[in-house]
Amino acid sequence: MTSTHPAHTFQDLLDEVAQAPKGPDVVAFFDFDGTVIDGYSATAVFKERLRRFDVDLFELWEISSAVVEMRVRGTTVDNLMDKAVHALAGKTHDELMEQAQRLFRSEIASQIFPQVRTLVAAHRRAGHRVVMSTSATPYQAQPVVDDLRFDDLICTHPEIGPDGVLTGLLDGRSLWGPRKAEGIEDWATAEGVDTSVCFGYSNGIEDVPMLETVGRPVALNADPELDRTARDRGWSRVQLRRPTRGADLTSTVRSVAALGSVLASAGLGATLGVLSGSRRVGANVTNAVAPEVALALTGITVNVVNEENAWSHRPAVFLFNHQSTMDMIVVARVLRRDITAVAKKELSRDPRFAPLGALFDVAYVDRSNNAAAREAMKPAIDKLHSGVSVAVAPEGTRMPTERLGRFKKGGFHLAMAAGVPVVPLILQGAGDVMWKSSFTAHSGTVTVTVGEPIPTTDWTAETLDEHIAEVRAVYERTLDHA
Repeated sequence: MTSTHPAHTFQDLLDEVAQAPKGPDVVAFFDFDGTVIDGYSATAVFKERLRRFDVDLFELWEISSAVVEMRVRGTTVDNLMDKAVHALAGKTHDELMEQAQRLFRSEIASQIFPQVRTLVAAHRRAGHRVVMSTSATPYQAQPVVDDLRFDDLICTHPEIGPDGVLTGLLDGRSLWGPRKAEGIEDWATAEGVDTSVCFGYSNGIEDVPMLETVGRPVALNADPELDRTARDRGWSRVQLRRPTRGADLTSTVRSVAALGSVLASAGLGATLGVLSGSRRVGANVTNAVAPEVALALTGITVNVVNEENAWSHRPAVFLFNHQSTMDMIVVARVLRRDITAVAKKELSRDPRFAPLGALFDVAYVDRSNNAAAREAMKPAIDKLHSGVSVAVAPEGTRMPTERLGRFKKGGFHLAMAAGVPVVPLILQGAGDVMWKSSFTAHSGTVTVTVGEPIPTTDWTAETLDEHIAEVRAVYERTLDHA
């Protein structure tokens, strides 16, 4: 049942999802490489193995030969997959999953198309199930499945022995081309799903059989051959915005200029603070100038939802989900004045953060020393009692995606000790404009939703975990409905 009005823009695609039948009988099947991520996970895995000197010359020759055969002779992926899986013989499933999680955090996470999250959220709002179908192995795809909260994974499975060690053989055959379509049909039969009402997303010509299996095929980020086929068949054809990673001349110049503006603003604020005899005056001047100039120079727009909640109950502990070095600039833009922060000790040596940290009298916490951490909180409590709010990232570190990390208790204890409310700041898009390990910012939009202030006056140490879970749920609801 191909749509009579095929989508050509991302908004068209979202409208098509919203207008489709509701409920779990509709499933969205996503290819992985090139469709969900901008790149190929096998390449990232192989490069990581090369960095760890986990590839010998014989395997390097075997893999290279298989790649050449695919490109020159047009052979299938099976030969390459067999050789790649053979190289995993003797490794344990648990070991490979740990490596997969590390690779996800360091590289694969940065390759996810930002709009895929929005598309997955749209399917969830419609009650649809979301399934990844790929020729890749779980050691490439599972971390992305977990991060995006797919309902299931249909993939190529290496054979695992009873001792949890890989044998070097495949459990069946690789799900490439027509076999991916067969995998979807088998899954649908087992689940009682009619694929004629389902969505299918892929970027490659080899997945025409997969797209023919579903009633709503979408050529997503299509290669030229698939794009021509989709056009001829009247399928939806949509190109997603690519992730902005790495450094280019424009973003580098903008980022350097932005850092310079922050330093200049901090200098101006420090001077005015000395002249007025008030550190708070200097900090407020910096906070009024630095974020606006830095964001303008980097081409970043900040949209604030429910901004009134940022002002209704001050002082407060403002909690923000942490994904980017840009987060503090964005938070400063939203909160504007009478604000300081609690940050990990390592940031005191970060040239991007240290100038502002000095001016705002940031409380640096040594996370390896609980006693020192509690001592560092005392100035923050004094600040709150004096009317200055405090910004805290409860995750304690930058996350590779918008998927939340574990919330630490420090910011919540701080709010309890000072008797002030906590206010959730839910940031979306910060990691898209500046990757967590990058010094370079890219133009784009960050949305900040300011949650309602949550009183802490009746909180106790015994009920703290319950209250943290309630606050976290506010983030989950907002992020899941992006």
